[in-house]
Amino acid sequence: MKRRRFLTLAAAFACAPTLTRADTWSGQALGASVSVTLHGPRKLTQKALADVPRLLVNFEETFSLFRPTSHLNRLNMMGRLRDPNALMRTLMARADEAYRLSNGLFDPSIQPLWEAHAKGRDTASAQAALGWDRVRYSDRMIELQTSQALTFNGIAQGFATDVMRLLLRKHGAETALVDIGEQAAMGGPFTLGIEDPMHGHLGTRELRNGAIATSSPGAMTLGDHDHILGPNGETPRWSTVSIEAQSATMADALSTAAVFMDVDALKKLKVTAQLKRITLVDADGNIQTI
Repeated sequence: MKRRRFLTLAAAFACAPTLTRADTWSGQALGASVSVTLHGPRKLTQKALADVPRLLVNFEETFSLFRPTSHLNRLNMMGRLRDPNALMRTLMARADEAYRLSNGLFDPSIQPLWEAHAKGRDTASAQAALGWDRVRYSDRMIELQTSQALTFNGIAQGFATDVMRLLLRKHGAETALVDIGEQAAMGGPFTLGIEDPMHGHLGTRELRNGAIATSSPGAMTLGDHDHILGPNGETPRWSTVSIEAQSATMADALSTAAVFMDVDALKKLKVTAQLKRITLVDADGNIQTI
């Protein structure tokens, strides 16, 4: 279940051409190899590169399901987490927003059901544990109900993408394409490909000062099921859904939920969530844009 993507980030800082140079940091984070290349004066690039690995480590320590001591794993094991850090508090609020915008189709409490399918276990008890609306949280405490567990795999990469964009802007970057599984652009335009696991490359999209996130249920399977599970047994309607929005966090979460929605529901979602564009790929490889 480990991701094997090679994630990249590139940014350009405001500077005279004669001062421009490239500095690169490479390492492991968020379940993948990460390469960060920044173009600009050494003073700016070195300061930003020093912050990048610290930021990625903070995300791993907070949200990783592969790190036993992460805050999320501690919450899932103990059923409660006292004094959650700022990253956890912020993402809890964004997850709640996505849950409500999607009428419950985005539900981070799906983790027990996901594990049951992945390990070939009976799913009845896992299904009974679901329900984001049963999770209690505040700035002081997050508390799960009996047998509940959370996953932020459908939103945390988008959140990391947004935070990375803010970090680069703070350090003075003018133009950047952040790619941590989802993409966010400062400036542009950047040309990105539309890929589907069944039909391959289907076209391109231009991204300028915004974000795009893509979900493909068939990209991985859990036994006889696609890896994106509907909280109430919903089956995916689309082979791939890409959502463009200002926020990579919301684009990530809502693209996860959107694979279960029909066209009418997606049109409503586009308005209520203030999305820029939704691109749909059906089982036959046909593309539709909303």
